[in-house]
Amino acid sequence: MLFVIFAGLLALDLANQGLAWRIFWNLTGEEAPLAQIRGMVEWTGNFTRAQPDTAPMVPIDHTWENPYGVNVFLQEEVEPQKREQIVQMVSEAGFTWLRQQFPWEDIEIHGRGDFEDRRNVEAVGVISAWDKYDQIVDLAEQYDLQIFARLDNPPAWSRSNPDAGDFAPPDDLQDFVNYATAVAERYQGRVQYYQVWNEPNIYPEWGNQDVSPEGYTDLLCRTYDALKAVDPDNVVISGALASTVSLTGRDLNDYIFLQRMYDAGAADCFDILAVQGYGFNSGPTDRRMRPTTINFSHNLYIRDIMVANGDESTPIWITEAAWNPQPRDPALVTTLYGNYGIVTEEQAARYMPLAYGRAQAEWPWVGAIFYWFFKRPHDLEANQSWYYFRMVEPDFTSLPVYDRMKDYITTQVSVLYPGVHQAEHWAVSRTNDTEIHDGKWSQFGQHLNTTEVEFTAYGTDVIANIAGSDPPFSVELNGEQFLVSDANVSRLEHAGWYRIHFVESLLPQTNRVRIFGFQGHDFSIDSITVLDRTYENLFGPAAALLIGVGMLVLVVIRALWERRRR
Repeated sequence: MLFVIFAGLLALDLANQGLAWRIFWNLTGEEAPLAQIRGMVEWTGNFTRAQPDTAPMVPIDHTWENPYGVNVFLQEEVEPQKREQIVQMVSEAGFTWLRQQFPWEDIEIHGRGDFEDRRNVEAVGVISAWDKYDQIVDLAEQYDLQIFARLDNPPAWSRSNPDAGDFAPPDDLQDFVNYATAVAERYQGRVQYYQVWNEPNIYPEWGNQDVSPEGYTDLLCRTYDALKAVDPDNVVISGALASTVSLTGRDLNDYIFLQRMYDAGAADCFDILAVQGYGFNSGPTDRRMRPTTINFSHNLYIRDIMVANGDESTPIWITEAAWNPQPRDPALVTTLYGNYGIVTEEQAARYMPLAYGRAQAEWPWVGAIFYWFFKRPHDLEANQSWYYFRMVEPDFTSLPVYDRMKDYITTQVSVLYPGVHQAEHWAVSRTNDTEIHDGKWSQFGQHLNTTEVEFTAYGTDVIANIAGSDPPFSVELNGEQFLVSDANVSRLEHAGWYRIHFVESLLPQTNRVRIFGFQGHDFSIDSITVLDRTYENLFGPAAALLIGVGMLVLVVIRALWERRRR
């Protein structure tokens, strides 16, 4: 009888999206009641297997950049004014990154070292293949956006075998290196983030042949050295690994592919590891962790592999992320129907801000996330499922996901969540006189020199490493003066550096911290550490309470037993 009552109450709760529904949603990412029940059964499996070690509290490079990016196809827009309209809409929505392809086949078109475009001589004459990309870089600068340059798509002349496949690597890898060098030299100081290839672990991105982690690593390392030779400040990103459980020759599980990359020496050949982060058939709150399950949490296992290989200070950037609101009509979508999962337009719009929010709150090892994608120049691909990821229609009509992301980004209160954050972090505001200085003892060799910084942090503890004159700085916590004293300050072993413990609470809370130079003097700040010590704080009292309750129960039972014996 009790079971029937419980089942009835649970069914009623799930049907009306009550407390149980919200709990199940936050653990499974499922919204339909039956899918939630199945998902909860699968989620309990997390306790039967080892969970990923993500090393969240180590300093991680390249996680301070603004996280909001979007994939664009500016090179496919024929009219320059449409390119500008795209960039303008991206900027207005609050995005700061453009993941833009610089296709080798569209730059070095006709042969080695030939950067002319003679494909439409009768219509436009001979033009520079660079012209289009020069305008794209100009537009990015005009609208204060950074370019994340994707380098791939070899031209046909780079391969002797006509059946190798359109995306197969060149016969001579040096040809690719030379092309990457040419791009980096042309845009030196203007474009600094370069991705070498895309999805090298799946077909058809490595051509009509088996994929090769070792072959890709060779290409990556050669290109890494060349890009750094052009400018040591260039940031090199690995080709994004596609999430797959396949073990065929042409498709290889991303976990295995990455480990073989490390075995081949790839650790020294990228500054950022790129992955894809599609949600497929469940929402961004899906916490079911199985190596054979592909969901938004899938890349925690990628992070685990990085930690196991001693690469915990390298970040992950998610270069494609989205949910697909394709029509549920096989007659309309005739190619790869349902291959990326199917959600509604409302779900796609609702899930994406939640995905950004989860990454920021839980994954300090993730930097930028790029939505896939902004728009296509036409609707000729409307029969293909991937077409429906778009944010904007070809005629520039915005879709719900664009409007929702615009509202989310432009109204967001930036917060530092648990992790070790560089003072350059996008969520830390600072004065215009702030400078980045090199420092022997600074994390990653650099720190900020400024007269004021301000940030919001969520956690049980907030700690910062600061240096300056004596007394170097004043602090306000939630608008009130914070007393800097020996009780909350410890000197570091490096001369002039202090560790300030601003906040120490039992449960996580939100705090606003303002640090400013005493009487306008400048000071240096290196890192801000936010901790969530809820478990450690509560474990002792909770254990003591349970022991006390247990002892009380034993005393009562003993008393009742003695009374009964009489």
